[in-house]
Amino acid sequence: MSDSAASAPKYGEIPQKTIVLVGMMGVGKTTVGRKLADMLDIPFFDADHEIEKAANMSVSDIFSELGEASFRQGERRVIRRLLKGPRHVLATGGGAFADEKTRTLVKETAISVWLQAEIDVILRRTGKRDTRPLLRQGDPRETLSRLLKQREQFYAQADIAIVSKDGPHKLTADRILDELAKLGQQD
Repeated sequence: MSDSAASAPKYGEIPQKTIVLVGMMGVGKTTVGRKLADMLDIPFFDADHEIEKAANMSVSDIFSELGEASFRQGERRVIRRLLKGPRHVLATGGGAFADEKTRTLVKETAISVWLQAEIDVILRRTGKRDTRPLLRQGDPRETLSRLLKQREQFYAQADIAIVSKDGPHKLTADRILDELAKLGQQD
């Protein structure tokens, strides 16, 4: 019996690739990713957390001291390193999949899942903590709307798109597993 069949039998055969969650900040990539990894019994990584460990600085400090371009370079390196490792679930930062090199690497080595949410849901979720460097200046709604408009074309290139709604994260993880099983049937 395969690892995926043992851990998620009701979903059928899940492709044996790393699952990369992409989408705007606040859509639930980290919380849903942890739940999904638990359900599949595979490791979970959060790219932002891994970047902080590698740089020995917070994401906010990297943005303010080194700039967004430097952050994106580090992000790309960390994601490349993680994707070379064993199968896992990876939650990326909101801008990671907009980077062409990162997007290409993900498409070549993993299955990408675009987690979507309405702006009001994202605003409510991101407003709980002041850890989002891109939301510190100006109107958060306008910033989120602008970023979504800029990034949506890239997110739309993901293998799967799932709406992340309020409620138990298991429901979103279940929907992801259903879609992954459909991909598994195509292989």
